[in-house]
Amino acid sequence: MANNKPIPKTQLEIAQSFVDPLLTTGKSPSVDNKRRELQKTVKNDDVKQFSLGLKDIDETIFYYFTKVIRPTVIQNGLKKEVPLLYGSPERWAAVQKDGFYRDKGGKIQAPLIMFKRDSVEKNRSYGNKLDANNPLNYGIFEKKFSKKNMYDRFSLLNNRDEVKEFYAVVMPDFVDITYSCIIFTDYVEQMNKLVEAINFASDSYWGDPEKFSFRAMIDSYAQTTELATGSDRTVKTTFTIKLLGHIVPDSINATVRGMNKFYSKSAVNFGFEMVSNIETQTTTQAVKGKARFYDKASDTLNLTTIEESMTSEQKAYVTLQKVITSNTVNTQVNVGARTLTFTGQQLAEAPAGFPTVTKANFQVFINGMIVETDAIDTIVESGGNLVVTFNNTLGFAIASTDEYTLIGKLA
Repeated sequence: MANNKPIPKTQLEIAQSFVDPLLTTGKSPSVDNKRRELQKTVKNDDVKQFSLGLKDIDETIFYYFTKVIRPTVIQNGLKKEVPLLYGSPERWAAVQKDGFYRDKGGKIQAPLIMFKRDSVEKNRSYGNKLDANNPLNYGIFEKKFSKKNMYDRFSLLNNRDEVKEFYAVVMPDFVDITYSCIIFTDYVEQMNKLVEAINFASDSYWGDPEKFSFRAMIDSYAQTTELATGSDRTVKTTFTIKLLGHIVPDSINATVRGMNKFYSKSAVNFGFEMVSNIETQTTTQAVKGKARFYDKASDTLNLTTIEESMTSEQKAYVTLQKVITSNTVNTQVNVGARTLTFTGQQLAEAPAGFPTVTKANFQVFINGMIVETDAIDTIVESGGNLVVTFNNTLGFAIASTDEYTLIGKLA
């Protein structure tokens, strides 16, 4: 008789047993970011999913030391480049034990720069994406070139506008990364040159300008020279690099990759044409001007009589923006009625064809803060004065000690 031992369930299987499916088929419903209507194909797309990890940030240290700082020393009359190594656990333990780094043959490696990552601390002072599992904050970037916008005569003849491709990249996690660095040299003079070069590069942005750059800060350097009888001579300097970085893991972009690409909206443009002589219909020409806001309604518009320019009176009205304040104009405040009266002020008279002046033609400021149009009931003339009436949506009570400013079409 076979002995069938029970197989324990995994933590995932235990958690799934407590989930009640909402579908009659017994399958779990798909989450919002997995819906088919929200997914867009990335077939034949040459733009890779954006991600930025700790390894990319470590590579910026390599790039800046080898390509920008380029540390060198003078040894035996020759200029020698200083190698850079990443302090793996085995290498770093050997350095801490012996006080210097040896190669496989037991020879001390000097000059040499070695660094390793100590800690990663989240920086919350720059903001965050609110919910890591469902990020809602994105940065929008436009692709500079698209195959959909290749030149052809068909698009030129049909006045086709270019299609713009946009990519949404989730907001990163801002982190402070700390690196420990050790410099080994044979002589103090060599060490001085290296410390001077590295200190001069502090507080600048390290990294490949074609990829990513992060601000690096170095505060202090601890230099020691060991010369003991029967042992090797070492000149060593230790310092700490604090790098301000950001991380976008590929795992989170994998969950939102179906919604991080979209295109500009399509538009269809129609032009106006008119007949110069309806009886002969021999000449047609396109109307260059469009109906402006001060013309009549479109159903009563006669396209043959549209003028391309405004009269001097209309131009003066369009550009009219007069400013008055309670400091320069006598103002009366009625707190109970929520009214503000500017004494001796009148509305400007609109020229023919323009709509009458309403509250939409004005801006009201209280103590330098603009008041929303919905919080204003009316702006009318009353007894030779201009009366502004507020409603309850203003959110606060007006007072005679406040400073009031009115900008708009005033006579």
